Amino acid sequence: MAVVEAGRGRTRWGLVLPFVALPVLVLGFLVLVLFMWAWSDENGDDRSGAAAGVPCAEALAFGGAARPAGAEARECTVQRGIDTAYSAVLRMPRADVRGWLRTTYPDAPAPRTGSGDCGALCLDVTHEDGLPGTARAHVVQVRVEHVNAETALVRFSAFTM
Repeated sequence: MAVVEAGRGRTRWGLVLPFVALPVLVLGFLVLVLFMWAWSDENGDDRSGAAAGVPCAEALAFGGAARPAGAEARECTVQRGIDTAYSAVLRMPRADVRGWLRTTYPDAPAPRTGSGDCGALCLDVTHEDGLPGTARAHVVQVRVEHVNAETALVRFSAFTM
């Protein structure tokens, strides 16, 4: 008659496996939770790239500017993604545009006129050439179009790079 030994054929993996599997499962769960959190919009910071309306004072302040006296501000937006871009459209007296630009960006180069996509007047400002230290943007672009003899449409953009 053959005698069967009770412990023969068994390995120590039966004891070690639960101690190895538990940390692997916990780590996998944490990675999954972190991935889901990173791709959700629940944290309140919309990085979808869609433009959202913002107060015009916020859009202008991002570029170190303030709303000029006598200007009607509208269509102010922010777009967040890898970079942040604010834009504002101002309707203001034509006669006040150059003075507002000179006051807002005193160290910037002189505005350009009538070249290509410039419209009536253009100004591009960076930290290297006149953007004030209060600006959080890296670049500010201002494009001015004349609506009529008294009114100008100012398109203001401030963005990071």
